[in-house]
Amino acid sequence: MQPLNFRKSSHSQERQCVEVADGGSTVVVRDSKDTAGPTLAFSRSAWSTFAKKI
Repeated sequence: MQPLNFRKSSHSQERQCVEVADGGSTVVVRDSKDTAGPTLAFSRSAWSTFAKKI
């Protein structure tokens, strides 16, 4: 598996948000303050539904 390329919103302040990465069939989310910590993976469909609501 290739390393994930995490990115965060340009609107975020210094390391105080979540980061997202393209995990292929999933969207992977992590806490920017704990980059070695746990991640959450969402199906593209679930992420799309979430993103439309915010």
